[in-house]
Amino acid sequence: MIPYFREVVIMSFHCEHCNTQNNEIQAAGTIQPKGTHYELRPTSIDDMQRQVVKSDTATVKFIELDLEIPAGRGQLTNVEGLLSSVVDDLEMGQEARKEQMPEIYPKVAQIIVKGRQMLLGDAFPFRLYVDDPAGNSFIAPDLKDGVGKWEKREYIRTSEQNAELGIGDSSGNDSAAAAAMNAAAEGDVNPDEVYSFPASCPGCMHPCTTHMKMVDIPHFKQVVIMSTVCHDCGYRSNDVKTGGEIPEQGEKITLRVDGDTDLARDILKSETCALACPELHLEVNPGTLGGRFTTVEGLLTQVRNDLHSQIFETGQGGDSLAPEQKTQWDSFFEGLDSAIKGDKPFTVILTDPLASSFVQPLVDPPAPDPKMTKEKYSRTEEEEEELGLKDMKLEGYENDAKAQES
Repeated sequence: MIPYFREVVIMSFHCEHCNTQNNEIQAAGTIQPKGTHYELRPTSIDDMQRQVVKSDTATVKFIELDLEIPAGRGQLTNVEGLLSSVVDDLEMGQEARKEQMPEIYPKVAQIIVKGRQMLLGDAFPFRLYVDDPAGNSFIAPDLKDGVGKWEKREYIRTSEQNAELGIGDSSGNDSAAAAAMNAAAEGDVNPDEVYSFPASCPGCMHPCTTHMKMVDIPHFKQVVIMSTVCHDCGYRSNDVKTGGEIPEQGEKITLRVDGDTDLARDILKSETCALACPELHLEVNPGTLGGRFTTVEGLLTQVRNDLHSQIFETGQGGDSLAPEQKTQWDSFFEGLDSAIKGDKPFTVILTDPLASSFVQPLVDPPAPDPKMTKEKYSRTEEEEEELGLKDMKLEGYENDAKAQES
């Protein structure tokens, strides 16, 4: 039982005659409804001991090394073991590579040197990700992780990924979302009407229906709410899509919550928004929850349920969860439960580089809400890169298209 994860099967083989040995893992469950993408940014030697589950369908990449481990043998290891095995494998073939591919030899040598520096702790910080279309891989989180340190993102598989896994097509949800956003962009959506699109359930692959409705949020803008329910397996999902032009600056919203009235405020958290509650020691990275239109209480409840199911999904959190870790998580959830009940005041901080998030004010604008502050900020280069804004060309693209045609 892997803490914060689920059950896996560990297999080990050793031949006493020729000393051949091997070990690998397999997921004890089934293919998950969605694929998962974990990313970690180690900043200290302790981070090298983070547990990593790499299933046989997962791809691992050390971004600074531009080194990718393709899907293959499943492994239960840590960051240090994963990197060490790759560097050792590269070193084993260097002599042959020097004679057979002399032009490749120095490039591989540079990767080995950089990899050894990372193992010794001389190249922090660096980044790695584990991407698994089957959703059965994992990088262990830590209670002290801040925004940008550890990230988990779920995604709908493509038709090609479903075919590689040997299952039916679940890309219908993407098609439905694309159709909905196209309709909204063309102005064909009636705000008072619910639209339905055919889709495929990502859980059981049976046909289902995705519903869409345009909602006009007062003092904000229009958003598209998507909802999918499968009557065969019971799968449910909902998401919020915001539109409009990209603003020049991001926005940071700070709300002080100290009672039931504040907990009942409507809140829209876009999929690009980071959530933080310093008093509750809670930080949620952008993309983790997707887009959500709910109340403050509803948002905290969802975060609480998602975290609790991940950490205590198997028994009491896995058969290798340390007692001190369990105590820390129990204390964390006690504070979160008190906040949800309205017994503990706290602060909600929404940081959205696209300024597409919203908290309901209790006064009519433009009068300021005494419990809420809003401030604009300039996006960082990292945020611009993650949002793909650096690659956008808004002027002169017609000339580039003509040049390519000719």
